[in-house]
Amino acid sequence: MGVFVFLPLVLPLSAWPIARLAERHLHPRAATWLLTVVAAVLAVCSTLCLALVMVVGTAQLPGNPLPDSWSSPRVQDAVPYDEVAGKASIPALGAVLAACARTAWRHHRLRSRAARALLGLPAGPVAVLPDELPYAYALPGKPGRVVATTGMLRTLTSPERRVLFAHERAHLTHRHHRFLLTVQIAARANPFLRPLRTAVGYTTERWADEEAAARVGDRRLVARAVGRAALVSRGYMPAVGIPDFASPGPVPRRVAALLEPTPAPRNWPPVFTAVGLAAWAAAAGATASALSSANAAVSLFLILKAATPL
Repeated sequence: MGVFVFLPLVLPLSAWPIARLAERHLHPRAATWLLTVVAAVLAVCSTLCLALVMVVGTAQLPGNPLPDSWSSPRVQDAVPYDEVAGKASIPALGAVLAACARTAWRHHRLRSRAARALLGLPAGPVAVLPDELPYAYALPGKPGRVVATTGMLRTLTSPERRVLFAHERAHLTHRHHRFLLTVQIAARANPFLRPLRTAVGYTTERWADEEAAARVGDRRLVARAVGRAALVSRGYMPAVGIPDFASPGPVPRRVAALLEPTPAPRNWPPVFTAVGLAAWAAAAGATASALSSANAAVSLFLILKAATPL
C-alpha cells in the first residue's frame, strides 16, 4: 500500500487545467458529464484514502477501539502506517463527512423553501411570482417548474421570454441540479476539486443555452436574451435564497459562445488534440485514483482479515 494510498489526495490537482480545457473546447453536454464523473470519482477516492490512513495510522495506538490483533507486530510489518498522519486524518475525515452532509442538507432545505414560496400560485409548468425584482430559475421537483417574476417578464420581449423558458426547461429536462449537487459535494470532500465545481456551473448554463438556441432557431436572439436578463437582474438572487438554481454564470463568455457557430455535438474529442489529450488525462487520472484506492482498501482488508481471530 505504502505511499500510493496518499495518491488520491493529490490527483485532483490535475483537474485544474483539464477543467479549463474541457469547458472551452468540449460540447457543453460532454464537458458536464466528463467533469462531473471525474469529480465524483476523485472525491470518493480521496475520502476512502482518508479513511484508510485513519484506520492504518491509529490501529497501533493504545486505547483504540479496534481489535487488539490489528496492532500485532505482524500487522505492523505488513501495513505501512504513520501515527501523525493517522491522528490528523481523524478530524479531517470528520470535517469532510460533515461538510458533505451539510451541503446535501442545505440543497434539500433550499428546495423545500423554494417550493413553499410557490404555494397558492396556479399549478402548471410555469410559476409567475408577483415580485418586482427581475429573476428566473428552474426549480427541480416532481414535476419541476420554471419560476419567473413579473419584474423579469416585463423587461423581456416576447421572443426573449421564449428563450428564457426554453433555457430553464432545459435545466429541468436534463436534471442539471444533480450535476451541480454532485460537484458541490465533491468540492467539499476535496478542496482541490473546486475548479471542477466552477466549470460545471458554467457548462450547465452553456448546455441550457445551446438547447434554447436549438429550440428557437436563433443564436443571436438567445445571446441577446441572456445578456438582457443578466443586465436587468444585476446579480439579484431570489428571496428564497437559492443561488444554485438562479446563478447565471459568466455571462460575457456565454454570450460570446452563442455568437459563434454551433459546437460540434461529439461526446469525446479526437485523441491527437490538446483537448483530447486533456480528456484522456482526466480519465486516466480518475482511473489511477480509483485503482490506487481500491488496491489499498483490498490489501488492508485482506491483511486485517488474516490477523483477526475467528
